[in-house]
Amino acid sequence: MRPAVGYRATAAGAVERWAFERRDTREDDVVVAVDFCGVCFTDLHAVRTWPESQDPTPLVPGHEFVGTVVDIGSAVTEFAVGDPVAVGNIVDSCGVCDMCRAGQENFCREFPTLTYGGKDRRDGSTTHGAYSNEYVVRDSFVYHRPAGLDPAAVAPLMCAGITVWEPLRRWKVGPGTRVGIVGIGGLGHLAVKFAAALGADVTVFTTTSDKSAAATALGAHHVVVSTDDGAMDAQIGTLDFIVDCVPVQHDPAPYLRCLALDGTLCQVGFLGPTQVDAMDLLVGRKSFSSAGSGGRPYTQEMLDFCGEHGIVADVEVMASARVNDALERLGRGDVRYRFSLDMSDLR
Repeated sequence: MRPAVGYRATAAGAVERWAFERRDTREDDVVVAVDFCGVCFTDLHAVRTWPESQDPTPLVPGHEFVGTVVDIGSAVTEFAVGDPVAVGNIVDSCGVCDMCRAGQENFCREFPTLTYGGKDRRDGSTTHGAYSNEYVVRDSFVYHRPAGLDPAAVAPLMCAGITVWEPLRRWKVGPGTRVGIVGIGGLGHLAVKFAAALGADVTVFTTTSDKSAAATALGAHHVVVSTDDGAMDAQIGTLDFIVDCVPVQHDPAPYLRCLALDGTLCQVGFLGPTQVDAMDLLVGRKSFSSAGSGGRPYTQEMLDFCGEHGIVADVEVMASARVNDALERLGRGDVRYRFSLDMSDLR
């Protein structure tokens, strides 16, 4: 076993430093020294709900990270010691179902193995996340990190980034496409950057006008205050595709009305129960969809695109020892747009 150190959830809904062990390197494993790990709202939710679950298995969060290869298994050919890499929120899948064969491991019929809180497909152990000094991961779920990008700002691309990238690519967003982005938080700010770089005409929907300058700086061409009925009426039938990044339950009807003929609204922020009136879809033959995370081909494609266009997340970097500060601030929305933990203080 490999000794490791990281942060585990506590009964108080926070995290504490913890020494533990990771598995020995298998023939198809890559060992990554974790340099930076993003702080996702999923991490906050997991930490706060872990005590209620009464799960005795320690929870180590962290599922969007970058680092450097420090060891490889005997069968690994795509990576070498010293390579800069990135890893997201999926570290394995069955590999044989229709979804996996289509390169959509995120939709694995047997459910993908998550970076933390998942079940290792070989020994049945619980996966521990990247709030730690290193991570041992199957080589197929490690990605080459482009040179020239700030590694701290690349880390959130591996969750927030791929979550919005995949639907933008699946619906072929590009020049001539009119795209709406609802909400400009951790997901939305990257959706704006991606859509603009893909050549789309980008409209951002926000609840307050004080975010207009920020949306424009990210690449938006138009900003609509969603609480202004007149402004929303002016958008009826004007957009081809909308990415809804709002992380709480809300009514999608106002945004469905903004879609043009055969337009699609893809909801990626809130993944709980959502009520949609069929009449909001009928007029204009509109579609309501959703997406989550991304498969291996789209993930590497996203990273390559970011390298070519110089796209990274907007982050505030904190030493990992301040992880509880980051989680507390994230809980009250005090971040623009993502925290990235510098894990070097664990080494």
